[in-house]
Amino acid sequence: MAYIPRLKEEYKSRVISALTEEFGYKNVMQVPKLEKIVVSRGVGAAVSDKKLVDYAVEEMTKITGQQAVATISKKDVASFKLRKGMPIGAKVTLRGERMYEFLDRLVTSALPRVRDFGGIKSDGFDGRGNYNLGVLEQIIFPEIDIDKVNKISGFDITFVTSAPTDKEAKSLLTELGLPFKKN
Repeated sequence: MAYIPRLKEEYKSRVISALTEEFGYKNVMQVPKLEKIVVSRGVGAAVSDKKLVDYAVEEMTKITGQQAVATISKKDVASFKLRKGMPIGAKVTLRGERMYEFLDRLVTSALPRVRDFGGIKSDGFDGRGNYNLGVLEQIIFPEIDIDKVNKISGFDITFVTSAPTDKEAKSLLTELGLPFKKN
């Protein structure tokens, strides 16, 4: 039998019925689902030191369990000494089983390690059912060895859902375990 991530199993068994009950969907295909998670990080100092992008790609690969790619600049910006085609960050797009595994590790092991954690803000929705979350330190993930980190920096996590509204997307992400702050 093939391996099925815990959150994917929970989505099929509990989340679909909970969302159908809350929003009154007529069909299972109407229920919103998590389509992908994009983890990205900009490395501003990469203009002067190219190795910083390699470190960022290596850390993102450890955190997500999938090979990260370096992002390159699209245009010249003279005030930043930036040329078109220079590597300036790293990103990973997670889908399927790796997406559910990353979300599970984020909720169960990484977010509880944040100092003075009281939940994540619910103002990161974009109006189309997608949610953006900023993480200030990469060392909250247990995969990162704090002794080998050359600089503590954060990154952005984008949850792309099939939900048409922010309310439905928030309900989906709450059911999947994201701890939103109570207003």
